Amino acid sequence: MKILKIGDLEISETSEPVIIAELGINHHGSIDKAIYLADLAIKAGAKILKHQTHVIEDEMALCAKKIVPGNAKKSIFHIIQKYSLSESSERKLMNYIKNKNRIFISTPFSRKAVDRLIKFDVPAFKIGSGECNNYPLIEYICKHKKPIILSTGMNSIETIKPAVKIIRKYKNPFALLHCTNIYPTPPKLVRLEAMLEIKKNFKDAVIGLSDHTETIYTSLGAIAMGACIVEKHFIDSKKVKGPDVKASMDTSELKELIKGSKIIFQAKKGKKKQLKEEAKTVAFAFASVAAVKNISKGEKLTKNNIFPIRPGNGYFKIKDYNKLLGKTAIRNIKKGFQLNNKDVKKN
Repeated sequence: MKILKIGDLEISETSEPVIIAELGINHHGSIDKAIYLADLAIKAGAKILKHQTHVIEDEMALCAKKIVPGNAKKSIFHIIQKYSLSESSERKLMNYIKNKNRIFISTPFSRKAVDRLIKFDVPAFKIGSGECNNYPLIEYICKHKKPIILSTGMNSIETIKPAVKIIRKYKNPFALLHCTNIYPTPPKLVRLEAMLEIKKNFKDAVIGLSDHTETIYTSLGAIAMGACIVEKHFIDSKKVKGPDVKASMDTSELKELIKGSKIIFQAKKGKKKQLKEEAKTVAFAFASVAAVKNISKGEKLTKNNIFPIRPGNGYFKIKDYNKLLGKTAIRNIKKGFQLNNKDVKKN
């Protein structure tokens, strides 16, 4: 069985799905706002809170100042420069989360970011979709022998394979998250079946979804299809402005997602068979063979005078119906009464 252990938390197909509240850059570079968001997510029930660790001079070339994401009006360089936390602020955020007995993890976008998180002694690394094919950075991360959660947006099975090969090389326990990197993602572009394709091709991976839609519905759908991890951006209010806000969940949605994930996890397992707990329902919902007309002694049983009707507690069940047709009644049977072995002549 595939198990991903992060701190004291075990993630597998036999345990309740884990919802990761992604703080990301929704704090807009404010440590006070970051702690406020963390506190809301913790109170809503999140067990893992994820951050983004940016060391911009080691992360981006200067030409990034001219690259504007589709969900923003300023360049990615200026957004990250403005919204990232310093090392001391990020440590403060981590310590706050740890002191609340929750798990802090983060996504490093550069080697210096990895080095910072190693100093923090994080229990696992999250690798973003943009770094899924940055194989040198993945190798740099994997050398530290920490569990890996790898998002796979913008990648194919073929480009995921080299990343997984590196992870396996260093024997890191790992999870793969299907993802679509459009902010927000229209439901028709989510492609939940792609998550099953990942599961089929990487049988040693724990599987999940990084959800960038505007609702929690696709997250719940992913859990029903076997996701062990769901990651989604978290915000205090969808009325605030920011590049990731439309793809984020608020406190009420996080609570509902956690509640729904537990219910779906309980509901999805099992084989198609009659349950012993259904016995009382079977008694009234199933049918038994009964007289639908008055039947005289010596009369043949036909489709016109007998038929299976409720309840299902009679002597002759539906499976006996065709065998009874053509047999002879050995006593009078009143309409509405169930047949039993004393009513029918044995052939």
